[in-house]
Parts: sequence; C-alpha cells; structure tokens
Amino acid sequence: MFGNVTASGMLGDLEGQLGEDDYTEPLNILIDSAHKNNLFNLFGAFAFKNQLKDRLKMRSKLHNFIKDKVLPPPADPIFVTGLPRSGTTFLFNLLALDKNHRSPKYWEIMSPLPLTKSNFDIKKREWKINAELKFARTIIPKLRSMHHIRAQTPEECELLATINVRSFVYMCMANVPEYVEYLKDCSFESVFMWHKKFFQMLELNGRPKRWLLKDPSHIGHIPEILSTYPNAKFINIHRSPMESIGSFCSLAKNIRSAFSKNVNTKEIGNVILDFWQHSLNKGIDAKQNLSQEQIIDVSYTGFINNPLSTIKSIYEKFGLDIDIETENKMKQYLINQTMIKKQKHTYSLEEFGLSEKNINVHLKNYIMNNEF
Repeated sequence: MFGNVTASGMLGDLEGQLGEDDYTEPLNILIDSAHKNNLFNLFGAFAFKNQLKDRLKMRSKLHNFIKDKVLPPPADPIFVTGLPRSGTTFLFNLLALDKNHRSPKYWEIMSPLPLTKSNFDIKKREWKINAELKFARTIIPKLRSMHHIRAQTPEECELLATINVRSFVYMCMANVPEYVEYLKDCSFESVFMWHKKFFQMLELNGRPKRWLLKDPSHIGHIPEILSTYPNAKFINIHRSPMESIGSFCSLAKNIRSAFSKNVNTKEIGNVILDFWQHSLNKGIDAKQNLSQEQIIDVSYTGFINNPLSTIKSIYEKFGLDIDIETENKMKQYLINQTMIKKQKHTYSLEEFGLSEKNINVHLKNYIMNNEF
C-alpha cells in the first residue's frame, strides 16, 4: 500500500524550494524503513504520506517567506523537558498562563503562513484543524485520554522537527527501526536552525518577553539547543520511567493500530526503551555542562502533590516574578482540572515485553541520578 512512495516522488515540485539539503538523508531512511517494516491499511498509507508532504510544504512556505529577510534572534526560551507522559504537559499548561510566556499554538505550528492577526483568518484555521483533530480522535478513540490537543491551545515544539524529517513523531506512527537508529546519533543542528527560523517568523507579529517551549526529546539535544539559543533555560521534570515508558508505548500502539495491519507490541517496547535510554544518557552527560542558573530539576511526585509550590520554586530559581494575576489564573486552572472527569488511560508493561526489572537495568543511570 505504501510501496510506490519514494523520496523524490514525495518531494515533487517542492525540490529546490526547501532550503539547505538537510532533509534528503532522513527522508530516504524513513521511507525505506516504513516500506520494509509496515503493512499499512488504506488510511495509514494516506495519513503517513500526507504527514510527510504537509510538513515539507510547511517548510517550503517558511523557506520562501524568510529567505530574503534579515531577522534578529528570537526572545530567549525556557524549555520544559522530561520523559514523555511525565507531567510535562501539565507543567507546561500552568506556566503558559503567565502573560510573559508565549508558546506556539497548535494551529500556528500546523498552519502559520500566511502570517495573520485577523481573528476571522485565525478562526478559519482553528476550525479546519479542530475538524482534523476530531477525525483523528474518531480513528484513534483513546487519543483523548492520552494527549488531548486543540487548535487554539499551546503545543509542544516537537512537531517543528518534522519539517527537518528528524522527529520521534514518526516512531509513533509506524514501525521504523532503521530510522529510529538514525535519530539516535544524527546531528540536530539543522533542526534547531529551522526551529529558530520558525520563531523569528512568528515574532514578526510581536516579540514576547520569553518563549515557553516543550518537547520530551529535547533532553537529548542540549548542546544543539545551546548552540542556537545560548541563554536557554531548562525545566527537567522526572517521573518513574515505569509509568512514562509504559504510557508512551501505549500511545504508539494505539496510533499505529489505526494505521497498520501488523502492530508488534514487543517491538514497540524494545525500540522505545532503547531510544529513551540513549536520549536520557545523552541528557545526563550534557547537563553536567549547564550552570545552576540554567536548569532546575523537578520531581513529578512533588509537583503533583503541590503544583503551586513547585511553580514558585521554578520562578525563584530563574529569577522570574510571579504576579498575583498569574497566581490566580493557576489556582483557577487547578480547580478546573480537579472538576474534569478524565478518561483513564490503561496499559501494562507486560504487553510490550517489558518489566520493572529490565527498565531498571536499561535506565539505571537515569534512575540513580534523579528523584521522582
């Protein structure tokens, strides 16, 4: 079903309009790996090809928009990092309530151009993207309980890496082990070059005091981030990997099950555990070169038990002011969250060929170095 897709066919008339050729190698590896290991259903073949095409089109628009412009560096960013499913979204959403923080909305990541401040244009884009998200939740019923997205809400910047074809998004969509091996050690310098271009573009509609960004995989790319954003700060949240790894495996299984006829849960467990072991070890090494003023480590348990206290410690560590308006917004958000009846996300490690023992062995360095 996916067998007639090639990198050159995927690029089509976009070739020559994508800027630096930092995409051909990962695109070839991704497509070859998808061919080799997946039996896509009709929807999966369409969705996988469209995801690639849409993100390359987005890159082309960004390249053509920015290529003749000399733009200043973006405002300094704060990055929320940590294992997937470890409370990063909850922390991110709370911090996003501060008017001094600006995060990209989901619609901006998916359809930012042409730039607009028109409420009518923004509502049109939001409506279209929310319709697509509603369809995705129909195809993947458990998506709402795992990662509920709306067009108008702040979203993690992981999706920006898709325009560079270096993103763990594709690991969720398909069994692509050769591509995952490539991701583990390829250079991410160009990922953050395009990341920077994206925020330079958004700042043409207004420069924020600081950017608030989130992506679990950033923990493995601290040197590249600092090369692009020398004044970046990091909030690193830590949750027991038994919960995080199992939950992420379940996310990948549910997404792949909507796309493919041959989902292997044991393969999912093996590849995901290996990938995050590699990323976390890189992060442990890179964090040694950060100053105390650049990073704060947060315990998931401490954060969940007392969110506001954790938030205030973050502000104090980074020398930021939290005003009464922001604090009240956060308190109201926490009240609202307790009133929302959430669908439970259930999974087991055993389903993915995993156990507490082998996670403890693989992630020994991470577990020894952090408090959960």
